[in-house]
This record gives sequence, C-alpha cells and structure tokens, in this order.
Amino acid sequence: MVDDFEPFRQFLSSSLRNTSNGFVCWEASDGLEAVHKAEELQPDLILLDIGLPKLNGIRAARQIAKVSPGSKILFVSQESSADVVQEAFRAGGLGYIVKTDAVCQLLTAVNAVLRGGSFVGSRFDGHEFTGASHVRVSDGARQKMQSARRHEAQFYSDDEGFLESFTRFIDSALRAGNAVIVLATESHRNKLLLRLQGRGLDVAAAIEQGRYVSLEAAGTLATVMVNDRLDRPRFLKLTGEIVAKAARAVKGENGRVAACGECASLLWAQGNAEAAVLLEHLWDEFAQLHGLDVLCGYVLNSFQREQENSIYERICAEHSAVSSQ
Repeated sequence: MVDDFEPFRQFLSSSLRNTSNGFVCWEASDGLEAVHKAEELQPDLILLDIGLPKLNGIRAARQIAKVSPGSKILFVSQESSADVVQEAFRAGGLGYIVKTDAVCQLLTAVNAVLRGGSFVGSRFDGHEFTGASHVRVSDGARQKMQSARRHEAQFYSDDEGFLESFTRFIDSALRAGNAVIVLATESHRNKLLLRLQGRGLDVAAAIEQGRYVSLEAAGTLATVMVNDRLDRPRFLKLTGEIVAKAARAVKGENGRVAACGECASLLWAQGNAEAAVLLEHLWDEFAQLHGLDVLCGYVLNSFQREQENSIYERICAEHSAVSSQ
C-alpha cells in the first residue's frame, strides 16, 4: 500500500488484515519507494495513491509495470476527475476508487482485481474507461444490500427445534418467490422436504424452477477442503456458482437468495473448529457482498463444554444476529 499519509496506510492495512485472505502487507510512502519495493517483493497487489512525493502514482504505475509485471494495481486516490481515472487505467491500473468511498468499496475492489477483473468506483457510473470493465456497484445498491443482509446463527437443543426453524425459514423464502439453498445432512434434507410438502408447498415445482437447491453438507464440504483446511478460492468459486444459478431463477427486481445450512456445525463436530470459524467468516463476507439471507444451525449441546467457550464466542462474532431455541 502506497500513500504518503500514514493513518490512511494503517486503515488500508487493517482493512485487509481483518479479512480471511491471509494478506501480508508492506507499506511505502512515495512513488519511488513503491517502484523499488515492487521490484524487490513482486507483490500480488499494489494499492496506489496518485498524489505522491518524488514520483506520482501514474508515473510509478508505468515503472512498476516494467519491474513487476505480475503485480495488479488498484488506485486509491482522492482524485475524482474522470480524466485522471482514465489516465490511471492507461498506466496499467485494474481498479480505481476514491478514498472517501474506500470504507464501503475497498474489499469489493480488491477481490475483483485479484481475480483478474477490474473495478471502477460507483461514483463513476455512466463513464466508460479504456481498460476498465464490468465490476460496478452503485451506492444505492450497495447500501440496499448491506442493510438487507442477514447472517444469523441459531443454536438448538435438539433436532426438532433445528428442523422446525429451518422449515419456517425455507417456507417463508419460497412463498415470497425467492430462491433457497439448503446445505444439510442427508437425513435433515429428507425431513425438511417432507415438512415443506406437509405445509402445502409445491417443492417439486420449486426444484424444477431452480428456486430450491438442496445439497448434502458433507459432500459439499469435501469439495472446498484441502488437507482438512478450508480453501478460500474453492469456496468462493463453488458458492459463487451456486448463488448465481439460484439468483437467475428468482423473478422480479426484489427477488433474493436465501441460504441455510449446518456445514460449520459439522466441521466443529469433527474437531475442526478453526475451519468452522473461517467458513462462517466467508459466508458473512458473501452475505454482505451479495445481500443474502443466511441462517446457520448448530446443536446447542456441542457448545456446552467449557473449553469450547472461546470458539462459541468467535462463531457468534461472525453473525449479524444470534439466538437460541
């Protein structure tokens, strides 16, 4: 991260370190130092200001492209002129956001650029920049998604409470015309199906429409785990594909995607608490980014051992709401 104002560098650093990407961060305070560090470190990503001492960000970007061609550059600057933005992309930038928008747009921009895409801050809607493409989120849409995001954890004393709560969650979403993704054990999937049919829901039609997607939890987990560790790229790829497919089945502007499951609970039951916490963190990021309704179910008995209190607290911290039934 390259900026001559130390507090802003600290903000960028803390924002990235608080994600689950495992970022290792270095800092530079002027454009010339940025070029030297880029050549030395060959970083994956460079957050680059424009108004820098010794060498401005545009000129620094051109030199970085020569000494560290694999580095992706995201400009984070107070400059808001469309001409400056265009020049930044011509210099090799893949993304551009204005500093005052960084709080709500930084992580979206970082993820887009790291995936090889590009990002233009929402205030530049209506402009087309050479080299910039496709990843734009308007302020209104972003605020709507974040305010609508729901990521709830519920703890149950038995299977009956779990099944009743999940049935109500799914029933409500389907009757509203939304799509629902269910990640549960085979036994729970079958019982949920019977309960939903007992409520008069045409589940077969919802499945055919793509609005009811039911996946076996353990098998789904196996596709995103590597050596008992949750693999973030695999999770994002799989979840992104599932959510995108469900979203296409929703009709109307106000249609939403809901998801409920017990994957994190299964990981914890297997003794892999760290993976469970990371999984919840990733789902929370996904819920915020896409405005999802997410319900995570846990059997309360598995949390009652005193030595697991710290994990329980970390699980709760990853959710927007927590309740017990």
